[in-house]
Formats: sequence, C-alpha cells, structure tokens
Amino acid sequence: MTDVTGNPEEERRTEFYHEPWVPEAVGRYVYSKQKRKFSSFFKSLVIELDKELYGPDNHLVEWHRMPTTQETDGFQVKRPGDVNVKCTLLLMLDHQPPQYKLDPRLARLLGVHTQTRASIMQALWLYIKNNKLQDSHEKEYINCNRYFRQIFACPRMRFSEIPMKLAGLLQHPDPIIINHVISVDPTDQKKTACYDIDVEVDDPLKSQMNSFLSSTTNQQEIAALEMKIHETIEYINQLKTERDFMLSFSSNPQEFIKDWLKSQCRDLKLMTDVTGNPEEERRTEFYHEPWVPEAVGRYVYSKVQQRRQELEQVLGIRLT
Repeated sequence: MTDVTGNPEEERRTEFYHEPWVPEAVGRYVYSKQKRKFSSFFKSLVIELDKELYGPDNHLVEWHRMPTTQETDGFQVKRPGDVNVKCTLLLMLDHQPPQYKLDPRLARLLGVHTQTRASIMQALWLYIKNNKLQDSHEKEYINCNRYFRQIFACPRMRFSEIPMKLAGLLQHPDPIIINHVISVDPTDQKKTACYDIDVEVDDPLKSQMNSFLSSTTNQQEIAALEMKIHETIEYINQLKTERDFMLSFSSNPQEFIKDWLKSQCRDLKLMTDVTGNPEEERRTEFYHEPWVPEAVGRYVYSKVQQRRQELEQVLGIRLT
C-alpha cells in the first residue's frame, strides 16, 4: 500500500521515455494541467423562462463575456416555483478566431455555412478561379456571373472591393439552442439532463512545439536533421533512377540499347556544340526551303545590330 504505479525500474532508464505512447501521454498530462473552465468556451449565455410565470422583467437570465470576466466552471440560476417550467437555453460559442455565418445564397454557392473570414475568402477565391471570373486583360477585376450579380448587385467589381461587399453578407453564427423542462416532481428521475456540445480546443503540444522551434539550442540539431533528410531523399532518387534503368534493360534489352545510343548521340552533339543535321545541311536542297529567306534576314539583322552596338561603344555616341 505505497501508491506505487508503473514499474520504477523501467522508468529509471532512458529507453522508457522513447516508447511510441509517450508523446500522447505527455499531451494528456499537459492538457489536464491547463484545463479550461466551462465559461471560457462561450461568448454569452441566455436562459429564457416561462414569461407567463415570471413576468416580463424576471423571465430572462443573461451572461455576457466582458474584458474583466472571471472564468467559472458553471452557472447556477434559482427561481421560486411549484410547477414544471419550460426553459430555453441560448449558448453563443466564443470562436477564436471569430467565425461568421454567410448569406444563404452565398453559402449555397460556396458550400460554406459558418467559417472564419480567412476560410470564406479562400472559398470565394477558389470559386472565382474555378469559374474563370477573373478578367483576362484587367486582372484586378472580376466579371460577375449571374449568381454573383444577384448576390453582390453589380456586373463587375475589383478584388479590393470584395471585403467591403462581403461584410454585408456576414452575420454572427447561430446560437446553440437547448429546450429543457425544469421538473419539481420529487419522483421524476429526469431532473438532470446532459448535452454534448462540440467545441474547438488548442492542441496542448502546440506551445511546446513553438518553444522547441524557437529555442536557439535546438537550431543546430534541426539543421543537421534537415540535411540528413535531404541527403536521404537524394539517395532514394538515385536508387530509383538506377532501378528504372535496370528494369527497362531487363524488359527489352535490344530496344533499350538502341534508345540509349540515340540519347548518347544527342548528348554528344550538345557537348560538341553541333546543332542541326550536318548531313542535310551539306546538300543544296536544304537552302531552298521556305523558311530560309526569313532566317537569313534575321541573321543579317542581328549582325547589323551587333556591329552598331560596337560602334556606339567605340565612338561614345548613340546612332539614330
């Protein structure tokens, strides 16, 4: 009865902390130490009680986040009563970064209902790009199709006008609505109700990763690992090239050798600065092709321009 868990002998060794399960365990431990309170997930909370029972001035209970708000793990609301009461809970999540609900028409068009402003802009740009709405001559303009004309009420607009026009199409997200009945019956077994709400939380390892990356003591180790990764990739590519070479040779040796000799011949011509086909250029017919007069004109013009630049440099004047 000494409250000893695990295996102290194994935990004393370094190898124990390199097991695959260790990162997840560390993350869970950090999260438990940095656990957020219930109220930190919400921007506001409104409880609406039966107006006929509590009157127009006492049927609403509201909580709104303020700069000086102290986080809490729950809310408690008390009202006197001896009959069952229907209540409605309105929960507004505190999204970070803020999220917005799109105009229904634009939401159907982009396939996005509630998202951050950056995600909405990205979806809008993808729609413009996929539907080729950007003007081919004036790149800063968008040519609106019939859907955009209905939503933005204009046939054409600049990219810089999008944020201003988009602002009128964004609304606050819909609150989470929970309908509940407060029972006063002592024999009622459903006095307590539980609801699941999906919320966004930060990865507990994110801060540790940022501190690791910003630490100067780890920069040399990171640089060495990146170099090792680069060398490994280069080695893999080299092995793949060799493997492809061997597979091509083994599948059809005769054709492979012919193609290989042709490629070597082309490489030899490039290395020796031999261009064209010397065998064709040796014959008179080659210089009676339709393209020859234009090619000669371009060649003579380039030589005249080259000579002109040389004279201008020597005389120190510009010839007109």
